[in-house]
Amino acid sequence: MLQQILRDMYIDPELLAELNEEQKQILFYKMREEQLRRWKEREEKARLEEAVLRKTARRNQSNGKRVQWLRGKDGEVWVWVMGEGPGDKPYEQISEELIAERARQQAQREAEELWRQKEAEITKKFRDAMAQEKARIVAEKWKIETEDRKAAKLEEEKIQEELKKREEEERQKGEEQIRQQEEIRAKELYLSLKQAQQHSQHSDDDQEWEEQLRRSKAADEERSHKARRARDEYRRQSLRAIQKGRVAGLSNLFQGTSLNNDQEIKLNNNSSSPLLSLSAASSNIWERPSRPFSRDVIIRWFKEEQIPRRAGFERNTNRIAQWFHGIISRQEAEELLMNKSEGTFLVRVSEKIWGYALSYRQQSGFKHFLVDASGDFYSFLGVDPNRHATLTDLIDFHKEEIITSSGGELLLEPCGQQKNPPDYSPLFE
Repeated sequence: MLQQILRDMYIDPELLAELNEEQKQILFYKMREEQLRRWKEREEKARLEEAVLRKTARRNQSNGKRVQWLRGKDGEVWVWVMGEGPGDKPYEQISEELIAERARQQAQREAEELWRQKEAEITKKFRDAMAQEKARIVAEKWKIETEDRKAAKLEEEKIQEELKKREEEERQKGEEQIRQQEEIRAKELYLSLKQAQQHSQHSDDDQEWEEQLRRSKAADEERSHKARRARDEYRRQSLRAIQKGRVAGLSNLFQGTSLNNDQEIKLNNNSSSPLLSLSAASSNIWERPSRPFSRDVIIRWFKEEQIPRRAGFERNTNRIAQWFHGIISRQEAEELLMNKSEGTFLVRVSEKIWGYALSYRQQSGFKHFLVDASGDFYSFLGVDPNRHATLTDLIDFHKEEIITSSGGELLLEPCGQQKNPPDYSPLFE
């Protein structure tokens, strides 16, 4: 099962849901190792292909067209980086000029708006003055009956020229004031934009960058911690199993192993376990599907493959182990373990993989570990790299050795049957 997952680099979501956190982390670690192995393999293949292509290209260069890169004095490909070439303005200068230009344009727009308002005020002022003066002349000169109309006209023109002159002087004075205000405003805007840029660079950007860096470091540390814990767990189990001499390559033990046709397994009459008979093999040829899809198929698999391996039996006896259960759900397993003490466990036939699920009672709840039995050995999926010859070997091994270093799970007390007939009856009928 594990080899299939690593080959496909995919795990069914339903199967993933059956794994606990330790199994998920170690499975991720193994998948990551496989990804790195494939990547290195692809890189090496690409390197060899590139070498062949370069060799072929050199042979064809004499006849075909080719692109030749411009090279510098050092013989390397010539590269120009904007802002670093001879005569290029440095970034700081470009930034200063952009800020100054933005400030000048903003001040110019404000000055133009201010001048429009000022010009309208001047025009209105002198238009009103002209009208008032004209009305005065008409009232004083034209009212009295004088014959010197020419003088009156000249006087009116003189007054108009004087008013126009005063208006022009007023305009020039206003323009000078606007120009000075524009220069002052441009400097103010430049300083304001410069300060805003510096403040933004040294506060918001730095603060956001520091926050992102902090989160990234925290996530990296968490991932590193999980990966380190997975590696340590993997190595610990392997080394401990080697020390105890229980690491399997024990598949040969099962080759040629079969039960005699006349052999029967008789259980104690006082036990609740049913009488088992392993008389004759089925006449139909058993071909195991890729994964379980019905209870009937699981029962057939158990009878064809697991009973000959004495799965679920006590060691060196014909009695069903107390911890063994049939095809029950996770919820049913947790109900059986509900009122049990920490360290109580049971093994049930899985409906997700060709194998079993070990349900364990811990102080704060329950844990479930998948046991892969698709090959000629038994091992925890993703947690324990050790391969055990029989299911009983796996259980006995973890009565002395913890399953995971983080959880410290030891199999202390088996959880027996609460039903009659027992839930494993269909497997042995």
